[in-house]
Amino acid sequence: MTGTDSAAQPPPRTGMLPRPAAPWRLLLATAAGAALAAAFAPLSLWPLALLCPAVLMWLWWQASPREAARLGFCFSFATFTCGTYWLYISIHGFGAAPLWLALLLMLGLSGIMGLYQAALGWAVARWLTGRGLLHAIVMVPAAWLLVEWWRGWFLSGFSWLSLGYSQSDTWLAGFAPLTGVYGISALLLAGAGALAALACAPRRLRGHGRLWTVALAALLLPWLAGAALSRHLWTHPDGPPVSVAIVQGSIPQDEKWLESNRDATLARYQSLTEQALGAQLIVWPESATADLVNDIVPYINRIYSMAHARGSALVMGVLRAQAVPGTATGVHYFNSVLALDEQVSWYDKSHLVPFGEFFPVPSFVRSWMRLKSLPYSDFTRGADRQPPLPAAHLRLGASVCYEDAYGSYMIEALPAADVLVNVTNDAWFGHSTARYQHLQIARLRALEAGRYMVRAANDGISAVIGPKGEVLARAPEFEPVVLRARAVPYGGLTPYARVGNWPIVTLAALMLAYGLWLGNHESLPWRTGGRD
Repeated sequence: MTGTDSAAQPPPRTGMLPRPAAPWRLLLATAAGAALAAAFAPLSLWPLALLCPAVLMWLWWQASPREAARLGFCFSFATFTCGTYWLYISIHGFGAAPLWLALLLMLGLSGIMGLYQAALGWAVARWLTGRGLLHAIVMVPAAWLLVEWWRGWFLSGFSWLSLGYSQSDTWLAGFAPLTGVYGISALLLAGAGALAALACAPRRLRGHGRLWTVALAALLLPWLAGAALSRHLWTHPDGPPVSVAIVQGSIPQDEKWLESNRDATLARYQSLTEQALGAQLIVWPESATADLVNDIVPYINRIYSMAHARGSALVMGVLRAQAVPGTATGVHYFNSVLALDEQVSWYDKSHLVPFGEFFPVPSFVRSWMRLKSLPYSDFTRGADRQPPLPAAHLRLGASVCYEDAYGSYMIEALPAADVLVNVTNDAWFGHSTARYQHLQIARLRALEAGRYMVRAANDGISAVIGPKGEVLARAPEFEPVVLRARAVPYGGLTPYARVGNWPIVTLAALMLAYGLWLGNHESLPWRTGGRD
């Protein structure tokens, strides 16, 4: 096959599900991509995570490389525009960026995600078309998975809306401790490929016994295996339950950073903490006090003394400054977690948010942002590996905000950590779907690690999640409240915690390479244009 459009266009296949005209194909790819966003929380229409990729694979089947690239771009651009529209709320509504800049950044991210899928579509049409079941169930899913993994870490990465997250409440979630979220994505993609193969096969092959056997196996066996795996617990309790109180201050985001609201914020957290006293572990959300902890040391000391007298340990999301002589600014800022018990311990956020916590822009752009009164200062990254925080006789694997979207990063705290704690502030995204998507991600992290997770959010969703990803306690949203629950320390390691993402990524790469080699050396059965 050559790289030209005319040479890449195969002849029509009698009995195939008819493909619409070119403009309708683009519209269908866009609609399928938009619908995919509904597979995730809060709608959680999880079958769409199987059906929507199958639609795109079907559209790719007879497409030229250029058309496949366009179809892939439209699909992914629509998914991320519909699935991460809430970035606009953060950037424009609360970040006070101009409308044009907010739209540029939001749509720019969707465009980057679209380019990933465009490259995949071009490669599929250029090198992977015409290999029947091998193409549909092995090669295209393997290539798609590699792209999903790549976008999750390249240049800081954005792993949001990875397909596997949509299955937090299905039997496929049983694979999370074994393969991680990308393993679940791989199973969904294989099933989508099977659906596409059945849609694209000529009528004479739809009755082919082996075609149906392989396609149905790819569709059904993962669910049956997942149901069996869901009953197995890979880790074990390693101590008595610990009483937990999550303090959800629910300070409106547009009021949180006002100097005039500072004293009211401090008073609210003190009042809620007084209600929580007696719990062995009290957790505040990210940057709870909206002030540098350096400037409120007497207040922190007072809260700690009060808690310590009642046998409570404190874990707080705080901002802190550290003088660094000889640097350009003379000070470094950290987004941190402070643990106060018998000793003082710190965790500094390591995976920072581009354009939110650091600005990867040249100095002249930074100067322009300063003149326009836009945020321009950077936080400093914490160390890559930081020990668990000792508090309430637990060893807490801490993370801040969207750090919990990176499974391979979270497991670095294991096996030392026996409970996970995440402090976050999803109030940046208003009453949007972001908070529900984020909770769904956190549930997969707890399941992958086989650990309880204590999740403290400014206005929701605060929750305690069990080692099977189940929500054991959940606070009402947008209300100042103290959520009480228990967390059990767990020991041991899940298979995923031992090896991370590398086995599933390596397997996908090997399967793709083998399929390409085999396709160039053998006449394959079940080709749509080949022999039976």
